[in-house]
Amino acid sequence: MARAVMIQGTGSNVGKSLLVAGLCRAARRRGLSVAPFKPQNMSNNAAVTADGGEIGRAQALQALACGLSPHTDMNPVLLKPETDMGAQIIVQGRRHATARARDYFKLKPQLLEKVLESFRRLSAAHDLVIVEGAGSPAEINLRKGDIANMGFARAAGTPVILAGDIDRGGVIAQIVGTKAVIAPDDAALVAGFIVNKFRGDPRLFDDGYAAITAMTGWRGFGVCPWFAEAGRLPAEDALDLAASRHAGALHIVCLCLSRIANFDDLDPLAQEPAVRLTMLAPGRAIPGDADLVIVPGTKSTRGDLAFLRAQGWDVDLLAHHRRGGRVMGICGGYQMLGRVVADPDGIEGPAGADPGLGLLDVTTVMTPDKRLAEVDAADAVSGTPFRGYEIHIGRTEGPDRARPFARVAGAPEGAASADGRVIGSYLHGMFRDDAFRASILARLGTTSAFSYDATVEATLDALARHLEAHLDVPGLLSAARQVG
Repeated sequence: MARAVMIQGTGSNVGKSLLVAGLCRAARRRGLSVAPFKPQNMSNNAAVTADGGEIGRAQALQALACGLSPHTDMNPVLLKPETDMGAQIIVQGRRHATARARDYFKLKPQLLEKVLESFRRLSAAHDLVIVEGAGSPAEINLRKGDIANMGFARAAGTPVILAGDIDRGGVIAQIVGTKAVIAPDDAALVAGFIVNKFRGDPRLFDDGYAAITAMTGWRGFGVCPWFAEAGRLPAEDALDLAASRHAGALHIVCLCLSRIANFDDLDPLAQEPAVRLTMLAPGRAIPGDADLVIVPGTKSTRGDLAFLRAQGWDVDLLAHHRRGGRVMGICGGYQMLGRVVADPDGIEGPAGADPGLGLLDVTTVMTPDKRLAEVDAADAVSGTPFRGYEIHIGRTEGPDRARPFARVAGAPEGAASADGRVIGSYLHGMFRDDAFRASILARLGTTSAFSYDATVEATLDALARHLEAHLDVPGLLSAARQVG
């Protein structure tokens, strides 16, 4: 049976996902068979797995760091927020229910066995499992029925390494305060701590590091400096969305919807030297110099269609198109570009129908069945083959489907307007394919200048080296305890 260790954080966005990815790659470089695991994740950025389910995108990146294909056991519970009050609950890759937060707390004890079942399967297949917590164990109001942090660690017998984020300030209070508020039995599971995201000379924190050790009695595994290349890896959280680092001549604008989903579609474009990518925040007008506007995926098509209109982006999009600009809709964004979005059974929210933006002559009807699949496709214009994935509900039909965006197994996929300046597709992940991305950019009058997958692989190696240089990685891996 495998050994396992769990990285928990003093809060959200302290860098747990990146630490796990880097440790997974470091363990793999040591010749270990290693797998990632996150009992419960909350994200609308999902990846389709080889076994036909979905997991959090961060666990898909961690699987890549391990040299594995993503599997539903790596993230057995995924919460996908649909409103401010409720979320779709994915269990072992499949939709289980939609529940309000209060109702989900009642479900959690029933889900623990599914979580442990997935963990046991991974443990039986690998030498080491590196587990990622969610949020913080200091949220003691959530401790009863917990399956994400100490509740899982206690049930599975995994030691815990607590990561604090010095970049946001107060890291001594973060770590010492966590020990102060959690139960003594939970504190006993903590094998040590990491101070993450330090900027400057880490030796300047020697006294603070010593103070944490003295006040907690926990072993320190090191101070990890800020990893500047993190932006080359797929973003896990919509808060991590960033504009491109480049001032390229081609200006692409992506609308930041309130329930934006699978937003890592844009990562390859953000890294293209010839592209200037703007992630347009709510309340800002679509720039007049935009060449292409992307309406991205969303967890709530009708909800975000209303949100889009509230920003005035519907008027901006029509003006952009009249000026000769191009528009691309991906998944839910594709549905919005049509004439009508209908949800007669109330699958995504209240039953009803809303007029779309009318830029494509298609109509969408929401259906209860979800399409989850990796697909091999070909660009309908250039014939360039590429690989992507589908993760959506709803059927879209109409005259513009006669001009498909792509072909999947010979069948038409997506739609294009008669002038060719508005396109829509259900396919995610298409821009990761270097040849396809180059073909699209050529159509827009520019060239592609880098390999995305090679960049991600090189960055994971650099991340592992970064951790090896600054943390006691042998000690962290030795802290793993046999489970099962």
